[in-house]
Amino acid sequence: MKIRQLSVFLENRAGRLAGLCRTLAEAGVNLTTLTLAEAGEFGLLRLITPEADKAREVVERAGYAATVTEVVALQVPDRPGGLASVLDVLEPHGISVEYMYAFAMRASGDAVMVFRFDDIDRAISVLQAAGFNVFKSVDLFGT
Repeated sequence: MKIRQLSVFLENRAGRLAGLCRTLAEAGVNLTTLTLAEAGEFGLLRLITPEADKAREVVERAGYAATVTEVVALQVPDRPGGLASVLDVLEPHGISVEYMYAFAMRASGDAVMVFRFDDIDRAISVLQAAGFNVFKSVDLFGT
């Protein structure tokens, strides 16, 4: 149920993101989704790939600082209140969302959101008990 995500710290200057993406491409690493947040002189790139360990090795060898964390990919109804329905289930349990971003639209018409929770195991349990679809790696990558 947990998905491995790579976080890479990048200097906030022209060409750094392009260089990182080129490095990953040359190593044959496909990026499934990503988000980039600016934090002053640095940015934080979070990405999901079927090959998190290989991606980490490649970017660290190229001189980037990187970490792997666990996140949850969740099917969220793509309608007004869809995200609120997820958050409403978590709130009574005191589970906090540290960050989230959209993954993709699925043929079902539902959105896929990536979440980092303060208590990931409890969040998965609560969400599944409420009937939400928590994706496995095989659901995202076919592996």
